[in-house]
Amino acid sequence: MASDQENDSVSIPVPKPSEIHAFFDNYIIGQAYAKKIISVAVYNHYKRLLALSHSSDVEIQKSNVLLVGPTGTGKTLFAQSLAKLLGVPFAIADATTLTESGYVGEDVETVLFRLYQMADESIELAEKGIIYIDEIDKITRKSENASITRDVSGEGVQQALLKMLEGTVVNIPARGGRKHPGQAFFTMNTANILFIVGGAFHGLESIIQSRLNQQSIGFKTGNLVGDSVPEYAVFDHVQQEDLLKFGIIPELIGRLPVIAPLQHLDEAAFVQILTQPKNAIIKQYAALLGMDGITLNVENDALMAIAKIAKKRKVGARALRTIVEALLLDTMFTAPDNSVQSVTITQADVMTYLDNNTAPDFQAMVHKELS
Repeated sequence: MASDQENDSVSIPVPKPSEIHAFFDNYIIGQAYAKKIISVAVYNHYKRLLALSHSSDVEIQKSNVLLVGPTGTGKTLFAQSLAKLLGVPFAIADATTLTESGYVGEDVETVLFRLYQMADESIELAEKGIIYIDEIDKITRKSENASITRDVSGEGVQQALLKMLEGTVVNIPARGGRKHPGQAFFTMNTANILFIVGGAFHGLESIIQSRLNQQSIGFKTGNLVGDSVPEYAVFDHVQQEDLLKFGIIPELIGRLPVIAPLQHLDEAAFVQILTQPKNAIIKQYAALLGMDGITLNVENDALMAIAKIAKKRKVGARALRTIVEALLLDTMFTAPDNSVQSVTITQADVMTYLDNNTAPDFQAMVHKELS
């Protein structure tokens, strides 16, 4: 399959799954299974667009993707990495800002308007783009039973998203914002837009474990499957019935047929995140200090200590930047006014921060001062 494919009059370059996976490796540590699922889903989506431009007896349906995993495991980073890689319009939205039409907040159509803007206001190109909706777990309904009252930021938003995810023609305000009478509109067909939605689904682990730990009733009882499932791999066993119990309506689950589970990160992964990706945290702060002519050194024991602290905070990789920022606070404040060649973060510096919850003294981290 050629890398440059024509879809009507719009040319869309589509990397192969292995190329998408390799690109993810530059920015995302671990999550090999999720990388494979997303790589295949994106590739198949654009093969589907190619099939639509040719006469075919087989109608290929769209496969939207649901990212399920704990906070700080890289869901949003997957979306941001795809935006860098693909030469197609890409928009990111937050489900928590969305409400039903007529209520305070954003309409679901505003998500499409952002995609339209990212496509340089080309509807034809926008209709072949990708939309990532984050925090989808925050719009769950309050119980498994259908709501008899208005739930404008929960089940109501899920209902509003249904047709958009499946594929429909949507009227969008020409200048964005909320709809009102007499306003000018333009239309966009969402049938060929790939939707990727993600959420931390805090509490879903217990639902999954409860299902795995159920024993068969009768003469033949099964093993307690859940006892053999480590905590970091619980999301690998997520099923659609678990999402239903969590509060995602059945119709929305049906429109998200591809589920990509993300695992908890361990301390070794945190050390890799600190040092290996192109946007590694240590590399970023080394670049910032390098602008002042200062070399940043971090000892291996210090990296391990930072990883252990991050693991205990239970917010995933997000804790790493907070810790490194705190460790270097005094250094970044003082260094520009001093003739310093390099600074070093040691394990003792990390433990000082942990014990006192304050940044280590700048002078203690100075490796060598210039005369």
